[in-house]
Amino acid sequence: TLRPTIPFRSGGRMLLLLLFIGIPLLEITLFIQVGGAIGLGWTLAIVIITAILGAAMVRAQGAQAMMNLRGSFSQLQDPTENLAHGAMILFSGALLLTPGFFTDFIGFALLIPAVRTAVYKRVREKVNVQSFQMSPDGQPNPHAPRPDGVIDGEFEEVDPDNPPHSGPSGWTKH
Repeated sequence: TLRPTIPFRSGGRMLLLLLFIGIPLLEITLFIQVGGAIGLGWTLAIVIITAILGAAMVRAQGAQAMMNLRGSFSQLQDPTENLAHGAMILFSGALLLTPGFFTDFIGFALLIPAVRTAVYKRVREKVNVQSFQMSPDGQPNPHAPRPDGVIDGEFEEVDPDNPPHSGPSGWTKH
């Protein structure tokens, strides 16, 4: 007998495929059920209202997330959690603008700070950051020593007989 083989090598790809097929099917099913129960007009009104309400909430929470991120940079603190919160708020905005009840549910859930914190902690358990360095001015340090011994640097060749000129470089047309 022949056994079918799954062309994906990792479980992550299969999960992604199932999500791309399953979520639209779930959304269609929910639209049919809700539309049958309350009517087409109310169903469309709910979709539009959740998009508008979600956009307003994402805007407000996104601004707060940016302030928190700037604060972590100015105080030389690890910005990882603030970056993750910002990314989840952005993702929730995309979900809320996507028509559907399931995506709206997930989008609104990600706008709850306690849910974002729980998701962040769960992901952080799975991810191991080996190093993070910043320069004294709060910017990432491109000249920090690398484990392979390479030192990044910049240089400018100065020729005393040909002083630097202002204007376009020699590589561009005048």
